[in-house]
Amino acid sequence: MNPKFYPDGPAVLIERHERILVLADPHFGVEADLYHHGLHIQSGTASRLSRLLIIIEESKPDYLVILGDFKHMIPYVTSQEKNEIPQVLKKIRDLTQFRLAIGNHDAGIEKYLLKDEQLPTNGAVIDGCGYMHGHAIPAHELSGKLILCGHHHPVVNIYDEVGCSLHKIPCYLLAEIDGTVVDLPKTTAATRVLLVPAFCEFSGGFDVRMIPGKKISPLAGAIRTDTLEVFLKDGTYVNTWNGLIPNR
Repeated sequence: MNPKFYPDGPAVLIERHERILVLADPHFGVEADLYHHGLHIQSGTASRLSRLLIIIEESKPDYLVILGDFKHMIPYVTSQEKNEIPQVLKKIRDLTQFRLAIGNHDAGIEKYLLKDEQLPTNGAVIDGCGYMHGHAIPAHELSGKLILCGHHHPVVNIYDEVGCSLHKIPCYLLAEIDGTVVDLPKTTAATRVLLVPAFCEFSGGFDVRMIPGKKISPLAGAIRTDTLEVFLKDGTYVNTWNGLIPNR
């Protein structure tokens, strides 16, 4: 399996027997929440959706899997979301089959989904890989699989020899996990996690050096840092966890 990365998403295509396009945390409707915090920003749903549709047309997937936080507001559905979610879903369905791993921001979205579009909160296996939002303990069936997750919004800081740096660059975090931490059954194959960066441009992120062992999620506490590797949005290899320069 050789994943193909789409940096304009960010999104990643996983191809085994089927082509599955994966993205995380689009947070459609985030502008309504920003408005309540004093930031008056025009809805970015149209441009965010356009970005997604271009990637779907280019990658030609059998499925689009969104790893949770399709919508933004907790714990209800805003007027913006009520108006925009049906339009977004129709555009996606016109191009491909769709699955949503329910995230912690997705309260109320069930009524907009068709039968079989909703994946369980604790994850599901599709074509040999696990898919979940990442805020819950993974289902036993995900043991020994590569589990693709959202929720963590991983970013990385990159330094050069003279100390110049790029700050908070969205990235992918790949690592094995200690299944005993999240009560997964033992398997001969290692259970791995791929944390997918947020699709929403306003989502911010958590430094990859700060994710392992933290209470961001059960999986974060199970990450084995000795196996951790970091990749940019286009798949460029960055470094291991131990090789990243500490905060200054």
